[in-house]
Amino acid sequence: MLRTLLIWLLPLTLSGFARGESIAVDIYSQEKLLALIHADRYLEQVKADDCQLVQDIEARAEVLNQPLYQYLWGEMQNYGVCVPANPARGIELLNRAAGQGSPEAMVLLAQYYRDGRFVVQNKHRAVQYVLPAAANGNQTARMMLARLMSEGYGSPRDYELAYHWLFNEVFSDEETKLEALTLLQGLEARMPASVVQKARKASLNGR
Repeated sequence: MLRTLLIWLLPLTLSGFARGESIAVDIYSQEKLLALIHADRYLEQVKADDCQLVQDIEARAEVLNQPLYQYLWGEMQNYGVCVPANPARGIELLNRAAGQGSPEAMVLLAQYYRDGRFVVQNKHRAVQYVLPAAANGNQTARMMLARLMSEGYGSPRDYELAYHWLFNEVFSDEETKLEALTLLQGLEARMPASVVQKARKASLNGR
């Protein structure tokens, strides 16, 4: 009798998986979402979770105005992940996150303007987005700022700051450090030697 019951129940259980029924997924913590963003796996994770968190993500972005969730929701709009693609709305959400001080959103917007993705290419505007993130200590922003300025974008008045920040960075790997040294050399070519020497100091006018 027990064997007969199990044989009867097994197809019902398997049919649930066949219909795509998923295990409930918890909303991401701020720490987990930040890690996913830094690893560039945030959209991959939303898709892996079978789009179960769309309403929760939207609420945290639109109602609670949480910058990391504005970033995530904006990118879902940009690339049409679990929702119809709407880049105009996506860029607006990224701007809202950047306006709240999110360096991740600032850097991403700078990348989009640098590359001309979703927007008309404008490397001067890319500098405007990445500069405050660099000022707040974001290493990715400081690398991008130095690269843009070594290509002649941005104000020459800010070359000293850009050089100073990157020169005094601490790097977790040799490859990134070598890349930074190359960027610094490019920036040096646009700066007077006396300004370069000043920018190499540990402290720059008390900043």
